[in-house]
Amino acid sequence: MRRENRTAGRTTRIAAAACWLAVLPTAAWAVFRLAGLERGPLVQAVAFTPYVAAGSVAPLALALVLRRRAPAVVAAVTALALLGAVAPRAIGSDQPSADGPTLRLLTANLLLGGAEPAALVDLVRTRRVDVLAVQEFTADIATELDRLGLAALLPYRELHPEPGASGSGLYSRHPLSAAGVRRNQGFPFRQAYGTVAVPGAPPLRVESAHPASPYAVRVVPDWWTDLRGQPPATPHGQLSVLAGDFNATLDHAPLRDLIATGYVDAADAAGAGLAGTWGPYDGDRIPPVTIDHVLADRRIAVRAVEVHPLPGSDHRAVLAELRLPTAR
Repeated sequence: MRRENRTAGRTTRIAAAACWLAVLPTAAWAVFRLAGLERGPLVQAVAFTPYVAAGSVAPLALALVLRRRAPAVVAAVTALALLGAVAPRAIGSDQPSADGPTLRLLTANLLLGGAEPAALVDLVRTRRVDVLAVQEFTADIATELDRLGLAALLPYRELHPEPGASGSGLYSRHPLSAAGVRRNQGFPFRQAYGTVAVPGAPPLRVESAHPASPYAVRVVPDWWTDLRGQPPATPHGQLSVLAGDFNATLDHAPLRDLIATGYVDAADAAGAGLAGTWGPYDGDRIPPVTIDHVLADRRIAVRAVEVHPLPGSDHRAVLAELRLPTAR
């Protein structure tokens, strides 16, 4: 009997240890994500929170099968917290009662100008795009886009091409005013902006966003600086939209803080917030993550969001159909 008791006790301890080893990493992830504590290498890791949320049910199932009450409780709370943060992105939300004209806005990262210009022009033409925001925009692709007919489709523009990844551009079907460019303080990516005069709607400021990428720990401070330096919404002033490669997902605290100023993430509002926009599209073995966004003033209704392949780029293009308020 003593040997049997010792064996049973050892089995119980092993089962409890296995449960805690499965539960605690996911629970720690939930704490860092919900508290916005990502720093250093955790910034990159947090981008993959949707995958951790999906897998969070496995430790719970293990604890339930092994009948370990305490680990099961922690696992259940963890799963509910992570799934509660992630799952709503797949469910459309209520929209404001905007009754003005519709604007179709496309944002595309061109990967050092290496994206196929014909594919982008075809996308603008077939999807009837009104405003195009581009990042990693070079002089060569600017010339090729115009040669392929973009100038006739979107004749108004504020273009600032540069070699490498820092160029930025804004194209529009409607007239632009108060246009210009600014350079981020953390990492020298440029961001073109302008005010679009959409007939029947109030003036709409649009900016092509491109904060620093947290590709290494040493540039994470630049990432924080650039995200915090993005223009906040002006919920009692001019309508505004930020569209581009934010190098951040909705699981990153600085992006959530920016949205909280008065924006809504268009894909999240349309129930398309889990569609990947960067990752394996140039052959890298990286699970897709959602770092390209259209942030719209909360007075703008989001009708639909689509994610389109863009050959030659490691990003997908994001198209948002927006219903603007009526001009007063």
